[in-house]
Amino acid sequence: MELQKKISDDLKSALKSGDQLRLGVLRMINSALQNKKIEKGRDAVLTDEEALQVLAKEAKKRKESIIAFENGGRPELAAGEKNELVIIEEYLPKQMSREDAVKEVERILAGITDKSKFGLVMKEVMKELKGKVDAAIITEIIKEKIG
Repeated sequence: MELQKKISDDLKSALKSGDQLRLGVLRMINSALQNKKIEKGRDAVLTDEEALQVLAKEAKKRKESIIAFENGGRPELAAGEKNELVIIEEYLPKQMSREDAVKEVERILAGITDKSKFGLVMKEVMKELKGKVDAAIITEIIKEKIG
């Protein structure tokens, strides 16, 4: 709930300051949060964790768009997506570095006896690292560690 209030307050500030890029991104975030509330049901209230999931999903969309635009030879569109991503990431928790993620995965793997089942290992790792590290990075690290 606190996160949504911060986004709402920042939206008002962007409106007053005339920052069109920030205003547009915050409106998009607000809209995505409203859609999630509607999806949950009538009079639903989103928790901060649910709001973070929405933000993470929007950030992932931007990252995928950046890659697609760069591969398609459209650097001007990729730059726009990068600018939006920077604003979205302001509201997400700081991501762990790859080195820290490797250390955490190794620590978690030390407690797992049956490393042959990738799905179970991934589930255990994601319990602790969800939201702190991109799942693609975790998948890559686990594949390196257990083959």
